[in-house]
Amino acid sequence: MDVVFNMLFSSPIGLLSLLTIVFIIGIGLFMLVMVRRKMNHPEE
Repeated sequence: MDVVFNMLFSSPIGLLSLLTIVFIIGIGLFMLVMVRRKMNHPEE
């Protein structure tokens, strides 16, 4: 498991993969918040 984390945090491809994962999770959370706001205010 240490090898996986070492490869993830030290290599350029690992850092890009980590950035992609964080970006996708961020977009998912943003969409979740926006959909909940739209559901709570249907008159707009």
